[in-house]
Amino acid sequence: MIGLPSRDIVEQLRKSYPQGTRVELINMNDPYTKLKPGDRGTVSMVDDTGTIFVNWDCGSGLGVVYGEDHIRKI
Repeated sequence: MIGLPSRDIVEQLRKSYPQGTRVELINMNDPYTKLKPGDRGTVSMVDDTGTIFVNWDCGSGLGVVYGEDHIRKI
């Protein structure tokens, strides 16, 4: 696992993924999630650790961890 991102990176993430941004999952480094590549959702917030919280269309609210998981804007 990567250390926590700097404040500058967190602010960049907040600018790149404001609330309401639609995203698609590329990959998630979590063996227990039911989310799969291609799942889509809407960003609800970015916390101080750089985790992007997404309300996934499938009903999940799992966050996207900076440096571990990957999404793209749609």
